Amino acid sequence: MLTIDRLNYAYGNVKTLHDVTMQMQSGQITAIMGRNGVGKTTLIKNIMGLLKSSSGAIQLGTEDLTRLAPNYRAKKGIGLVPQGRQIFPKLTVEENLQIGLQARTDGNRKISDEVFTTFPVLDKMRNRRGGDLSGGQQQQLAIARAMVGNPKVLLLDEPTEGIQPNIIQLIGEVLVKLAKERNMTIVLVEQYLDFVRDIAQSFYVLSRGRVVAAGKTAELTEDVVTQHLKV
Repeated sequence: MLTIDRLNYAYGNVKTLHDVTMQMQSGQITAIMGRNGVGKTTLIKNIMGLLKSSSGAIQLGTEDLTRLAPNYRAKKGIGLVPQGRQIFPKLTVEENLQIGLQARTDGNRKISDEVFTTFPVLDKMRNRRGGDLSGGQQQQLAIARAMVGNPKVLLLDEPTEGIQPNIIQLIGEVLVKLAKERNMTIVLVEQYLDFVRDIAQSFYVLSRGRVVAAGKTAELTEDVVTQHLKV
């Protein structure tokens, strides 16, 4: 379980996260939702350690991650698929995946065949540079790069943004499979409501850096959507 307890964060004098408390269960997909600019990406960066929280705690199981640097959090089992994908454009597909292997603590530096079975297009393009891939192909590479590190928790920031519908469907199927078969905790920042309802078991809604609604996905009613999500 990934637990966030009364997490606060500020840019200078501007506080952007206010006592955020969440629990993300293993084997499940949890969606974090909200309008633009409410603190979703800031929260993901705090969980990964890319931003340093002002106070509060982040725990994976019984282990406190709050003071760890991002590379140590990766080795503890936190994987990130960042907004905008951030693949290495001048490296090949295979080289991008090899970088993801650095998060492993078992010494394994071989890319699993499972990655290429899951994303066949990457098998065909192993030697193509990341910058030459389409947006959908790059997103598959970003997810695969996180997968090869064998994470316990997978954080994804807007994975459907700018992606064609057939790739969105594939991403959804992959995330459901990872949660079920690897008992992975998946945390999904997402604004595509139908996608959330299709694959997530629970949700949190942020507004101005605060949790304003939470529950099972079946409880994501039109009232909640109208009040907190619609522009």
